[in-house]
Amino acid sequence: MTPTREQIRRAYIDACYQEIDALKPGNVHRFADGHRMSAEQFFESAQASSQAVTDPALSTGQRILAAVRETRRKVGTNTNLGILLLCVPLAKAAANGGEDLQGGLATILEKLDIDDARDVFSAIMLAQPGGLGSAPKHDVSTVPQVSLLEAMGEAADRDMIARQYVSGFADIFDGGLTAYRAASDRGERAMWPVVFTYLFFLSAFPDSHIVRKHGGAIAGKTQKQAQQILTRVEGLDDGKEREKSLLAFDAQLKADNINPGTSADLTVATLFTFYLNLALHNDEVNA
Repeated sequence: MTPTREQIRRAYIDACYQEIDALKPGNVHRFADGHRMSAEQFFESAQASSQAVTDPALSTGQRILAAVRETRRKVGTNTNLGILLLCVPLAKAAANGGEDLQGGLATILEKLDIDDARDVFSAIMLAQPGGLGSAPKHDVSTVPQVSLLEAMGEAADRDMIARQYVSGFADIFDGGLTAYRAASDRGERAMWPVVFTYLFFLSAFPDSHIVRKHGGAIAGKTQKQAQQILTRVEGLDDGKEREKSLLAFDAQLKADNINPGTSADLTVATLFTFYLNLALHNDEVNA
C-alpha cells in the first residue's frame, strides 16, 4: 500500500509528539524543559515543519531547507534539524509505496545530488546547531562540490546522523526498531517503549551532539551512565520509581548543560519508521 501524504504527515507529527511525551534524561520532554527550550516549542515545530517534510513537489534538500525555514519562523530556534535530516528521506521513501521501506529509502539516498547538498548546507547554516564548528572537507559554510550522500559519507565517522545516510539507516532499522519492539513485546506501554528506545541509543553510542559540544570523554562518560540507568530502570516495576531515577539523571545532565540531542533525533526517526511501516502494510497507525 502507498500511504497518502496526510498519513505520512500524521505519522511524522505523531512520532515527534510521542518523543516529547517520553521522559528522556537530558533532553526536552513534557516532564521538564531544558537548554532554553520548551516541550511546546517542539510540538509547534512538528506542526510547522510537517507540510514541507511531506511536500511531493520538493526534492529531499528542498524539503529540509523549507522545513527549517518554517521552524525558524514559528519558534525562532533550532529544535529539529537532526529530526528533519532523518525523517525527510523516510517520508520520500514511504510516498513511493512498496512494503520494503528500507529498500525504498536506499533508492532515495542513492539519488541525492549536489543540489540536495547545497540546500542541506543552507539549512544547517540557518539552523545553527550547537557545537557545529568547521570541517576539513565539505564544510557546510562553503559551496558544496559533491553530492549530499558523499558529504554525509565524509562526516559519517564523527556524526551519527550522517552515518545513517551511508548505512541505509541501519542503526534505526536494526537498532532502534529492535529496542522499541522488544520493549513493546515484553509488555511496556505508554511512554516506556519510547524511553527504552532513547536509552538504547544513548547507551549504545557516544551521542554526536554531546561530542560536538563537550568532547569525546564527556560523551563516553554519559554513555556509561546511560548504560547504568538502563539496567536500573529495566529492573524496576514501579513506574514512579522509574521516573524518579530518570528525573535524577535528567537533572544531573541539564545542570551540566549536556543535551543528548542526537539520541533524541534517532528516537523520533525510529518512531516515524515504525508508523510508516504500519501504513505501508495497511495497518492502522496509532500513536
